[in-house]
Amino acid sequence: MAIFRQRALNEASAHDVRRFYDEDGPVSNYFGLNVLDLDKMRNYMSQEAYEAVLASVRYGAKLDRGLSNEIAAGMMTWAMEMGATHYTHLFQPLTDSTAEKHEAFISFKNGEAFEKFNGSALVQQEPDASSFPNGGLRNTFEARGYSAWDPSSPVFIMDGTLCIPSVFVSYTGEALDTKVPNLKSLHALSEAAASVVNLFDESVKAVKVNLGIEQEYFVVDESLYNARMDLRMTGRTVIGHTSAKDQQLEDHYFGAIPSRVSSFMKDFETEAYKLGILLKTRHNEVAPNQFECAPVYCDAIKAIDQNMMLMIVMQKVAERHHLKVILHEKPFNGVNGSGKHCNWSIVTDTGVNLLSPGKTPTKNLQFLSFYASVLKAVHRHHYLLMATVATLGNSYRLGGDEAPPAVMSVFSGSTLYEVFSSIMEMDEVNESETSALESIKIVNSIPEIFPDNTDRNRTSPFAFTGNRFEFRAVGASQNVATSVYVLNSIVAESLREFRAEVDALEAAGEERAAAVMTVVRRFITESRDIMFEGNGYSREWEQEAQRRGLRPIVNVAQAYEVYNEPQTVELFDKVGVLAPNEVEARFEILNETYVKKLQIEARVIGDMCLNHVIPAAVRYQNVLIENIKGLKDIFGDAYMNYCASEIETLKQISSYINRISSDVQLLVEARKKANRIEEIAERAKVYSLEVKGMMDKVRISADNLEMLIDDEMWPLPKYRELLFF
Repeated sequence: MAIFRQRALNEASAHDVRRFYDEDGPVSNYFGLNVLDLDKMRNYMSQEAYEAVLASVRYGAKLDRGLSNEIAAGMMTWAMEMGATHYTHLFQPLTDSTAEKHEAFISFKNGEAFEKFNGSALVQQEPDASSFPNGGLRNTFEARGYSAWDPSSPVFIMDGTLCIPSVFVSYTGEALDTKVPNLKSLHALSEAAASVVNLFDESVKAVKVNLGIEQEYFVVDESLYNARMDLRMTGRTVIGHTSAKDQQLEDHYFGAIPSRVSSFMKDFETEAYKLGILLKTRHNEVAPNQFECAPVYCDAIKAIDQNMMLMIVMQKVAERHHLKVILHEKPFNGVNGSGKHCNWSIVTDTGVNLLSPGKTPTKNLQFLSFYASVLKAVHRHHYLLMATVATLGNSYRLGGDEAPPAVMSVFSGSTLYEVFSSIMEMDEVNESETSALESIKIVNSIPEIFPDNTDRNRTSPFAFTGNRFEFRAVGASQNVATSVYVLNSIVAESLREFRAEVDALEAAGEERAAAVMTVVRRFITESRDIMFEGNGYSREWEQEAQRRGLRPIVNVAQAYEVYNEPQTVELFDKVGVLAPNEVEARFEILNETYVKKLQIEARVIGDMCLNHVIPAAVRYQNVLIENIKGLKDIFGDAYMNYCASEIETLKQISSYINRISSDVQLLVEARKKANRIEEIAERAKVYSLEVKGMMDKVRISADNLEMLIDDEMWPLPKYRELLFF
């Protein structure tokens, strides 16, 4: 066997089951240990400073900078007691990951060393803004950018560093991260939703978004991972033949968790619990070595921050177990990919879930108002919402039988769908003649709606699951913030329109209940094309969606064009989430990121084929040639009777070698052609069509060679080894 592969397999077999974080007692004893929550803050600052932080966290009040020195000193005291020596602003640039620049608490004066952390350092840092994706918002020579503390998410200790969740903006104030637009979208949604709730309950002042983010991932042995250049460089296997056994038997799903993985899970959960991450569930997923963890829902900003922390913790802890966590959406061909399922709901400051069906006509009407508004939002902006999950990695996953289709639909369940059908079929009510009695009658005609009264539809990208919507299309490696702020924004726009239309009908003399019902019916009727209760994987739905005018994500680069559409630019500007130049910047960044990632993949597959696959094939060619020569020496002219299969194999190998060599050269030419295109969006389209197409051709030949070459000579760990270590 090839030396490199054999060494990796030997190392993998030597890795044992171990635990590194074995805390005593129940989880509640150490949950949140590394988090400076509000209760702990009381012990490290004055009542005035504490109340200022409390007001900022709970009500969004601006923090008095005059108190920042005291707050910072309290944080440093706690952090040093916990063994921290540094601090950092932890922010989320437009890379789907986090960024951090560590600064030491230690300061020096006149040769003396002392610890210092003042308010200005807490509130604001100045990382280099030019080196992060900015879409033209900053020039290279305009390096200044600012990270600023976000008090809505608690600070915590990780690896001896005080981590301060932060936003990231340019010198001129444009958002260079995902958190700023998310915070703005939450504010816009809160105002719009509260105005609609006030039709039913005037005591509500604000509305928040709750989010539960399920995380899927693969785990492979570290040595096998390191022996695969493609996994290390791109997060996925750009070549590799499917294993004879993979997920056909579905025996891995919900099966007993392998001992080595179980030990890893327990350790990363321990670290996660110390960081206050609300993990609740763990289980095997469908594909071999694929797993999922899921938290309890919480406030959207906290949920997103914790999911980003969770991905970091998983990868750090895995290293101690000589494992690698793979978050790529489709690391292995032929088996399921990984996603994030985002469970989204909206809740009033009085604790009412606005997506929970009620048992009374009034509550039902309130629920229907919000459901209809979400329906209209998703219908109107279905392509934009799907474009938020259109990444290179996710493009390999979406549309397959293991993932949501690449076209948006909303699953409501049979009971709700019947309710909506009844509402749509109602005769138009004469607004001028509708009495209060008739209005109540309309409301009472709605049957009692119970949560979870229908089966789940796993083929729907956007499914109602009893008291929330589950957006299933987000990729496993993505920061869900982009999808969430788009969803918040489109629903805020829809709710504003809902309230405006109800007010207009009331001003015209219609009773409130009848007015609300009229708008509910109108919104549902206008959005009926987005509702689908069947199999989203079916060919029939693909055709039906096209007839309904629903736009599928066929090509990632083309999908990004939605950011340039007037409706999108107007939406973000109207709700105050992104200015037009910030929308344009994101369009540029998406295309640039797509090109760079695909360029890396194209280079890697060329490198692997020329430097690993073809040399292995040539070595096996020589073995076959020597074998054929030997048979000829022994049997003379009759040798053909004894080596027909060897000759046929030799021909196939030679053909694939020539094909790979030729196609890799064509791939290089396709990249060069694309790279000459100055406009980034057009370059992305050429990459998506021509470069990606050539990569697929190269892969087919390489995968076929893997099945022909002597297993002892194949240099790369195979799927059967990666997925069944």
